[in-house]
Amino acid sequence: MKKALIFFFFFIFFLGFHAQSLAQLTDKEIAEREKWERFLKDAKITESSQPLDAWEAVTEPWRLKLELDGVVKFGWWKNVEGRYKGNIEGWKWEIAAYQLDKLLGLNMVPSYVEKRFQGDRGVISLEAEYMMKLREKQKKNIKCPARFIDAYNKANYLMKAWDNLLANEDRNVGDVLITEDWRLILIDHSLSFRTSKKHTRKLINTRKGDKEQVKKLPRTFVENLKSLDFEKIKKAVGEYLVDKEVNAVLSRRDLILQDVDRLIKKFGEDKFLY
Repeated sequence: MKKALIFFFFFIFFLGFHAQSLAQLTDKEIAEREKWERFLKDAKITESSQPLDAWEAVTEPWRLKLELDGVVKFGWWKNVEGRYKGNIEGWKWEIAAYQLDKLLGLNMVPSYVEKRFQGDRGVISLEAEYMMKLREKQKKNIKCPARFIDAYNKANYLMKAWDNLLANEDRNVGDVLITEDWRLILIDHSLSFRTSKKHTRKLINTRKGDKEQVKKLPRTFVENLKSLDFEKIKKAVGEYLVDKEVNAVLSRRDLILQDVDRLIKKFGEDKFLY
């Protein structure tokens, strides 16, 4: 009986520890990124359609059937650029976000690559096969299991810090994907990388009254932010960000680090950083 109790408590501890480490892509998913990048670039397009209504996808993406070496997958492609239905959008920013995610070791953004379709340049990503959208979670009132709640909350704080860095004003319930074990995967960054004074002097997600929108962050993420400079970002994103956009990222990085200092003073370093 005593051995059974010891095993039970070890099992509960393992679940809690494991949940805390699941705020990003898994090691396997990270290792396979380059494989899927190559697949997206080289696969033949065998079918195409636009099945989503305008309210589901303002940018009117195409769903493409892709085949390569016997592997068949579906992907979503778009090439929106410039002012579109009242907003400034850019397909290149999807790729820039993906490359910046890799540079920072954030590991919350799936693979995005450039691909031509119908003679036009655009961006494509794989269709998620096993994830629910935050919209579905809220609509069906699905609750996060207790063993995942800490990791889930941390992932939400990290998402808000990420959107601060990119000036992503369009994070909504349709572009936050939740895995079976309650990790967050972030899609749709075509309304990011703003350069106006509004987006370089103030963060999108910060304190609202007495409510903090970011209450914890990984130490490694903060340290990686500190190490960013113009050359590192430009090398990672290439042509997908212009110099003004890179400098705007660095301005927001400085604002985030200032806010981190404030939050450490408020909560204490050991409680805010993990």
